[in-house]
Amino acid sequence: MAQTKVTSSKPSKQRKFLYTAPLHVRAKMMAATLSPELRARYGRRSFPVRKGDKVRVMRGDYAGREGKIIGVDREKYRIHIEGLTRKKADGTEVPIPIHPSKVMIIELDLSDERRKAALERGKEAE
Repeated sequence: MAQTKVTSSKPSKQRKFLYTAPLHVRAKMMAATLSPELRARYGRRSFPVRKGDKVRVMRGDYAGREGKIIGVDREKYRIHIEGLTRKKADGTEVPIPIHPSKVMIIELDLSDERRKAALERGKEAE
């Protein structure tokens, strides 16, 4: 008989799970909200971010900026967006890391069949 996993409401256990989660689980946790158009089309509120998605920053100093995701850092729970860079002291430009919960997906990269299937699964649930 399989046991069901009970999730804790203790903040310390929530943090521990966040910091010790394996990378394949972190990918699911790195989800961003969908734009109202995408939400209506696919019948879901959020979706995991991926390189190639077009996003709009909703919070922070860069709110309102849009761009494609050029990198996803699962270890640090951050994404890098095209056009959002900072100059280092030596003059080189580095991408600014942003948490996926602070962005809204405005265009999905649907070049992968598995990703299309995941969106369709969400539509079937309704």
